Amino acid sequence: MLEKFEYTSDGPGPDSTFYWEEDVRGKIYWNHFRTTEWVENRVFAYEMTSSSFFKSYTERWLIEPTASGCSFSLNDDLVFPYGLWGKVMGFFGERMAKKSTQQVLQNIKRLAEADS
Repeated sequence: MLEKFEYTSDGPGPDSTFYWEEDVRGKIYWNHFRTTEWVENRVFAYEMTSSSFFKSYTERWLIEPTASGCSFSLNDDLVFPYGLWGKVMGFFGERMAKKSTQQVLQNIKRLAEADS
C-alpha cells in the first residue's frame, strides 16, 4: 500500500520527521510523522503531525532479543474522523490492516532470515 516514503529531516533517529503516501483501494492518503522514540535496531515509534484523513495516528515497533533469535511487535492506534461513522470505518479498517501487517511481518522475517 505504501507508495512514497521520505524523510523530511536529516534521516532516521530521535525527533526525525517523515512523510508517506499510501494507496488504499485506489485513493492516495498522505501523512506527516514525527519520531517519538528511537533506539537503532530496537525501537521505532512515531506520531502523526498532519494527515489528509486521520484525526490521529501513533505506532510503535519493537524488536526484542529472545533465546532463539528475536521477537517483533507492532502496536498502532488510529483515530478516524466522522465520529460514530469513523468508528465503523475503523472496525473494517482494522480487518484490512491485519492482512497488510501479516505481509509486513512475513517480509521482515524473510529479510532477517536471509541475513543469517
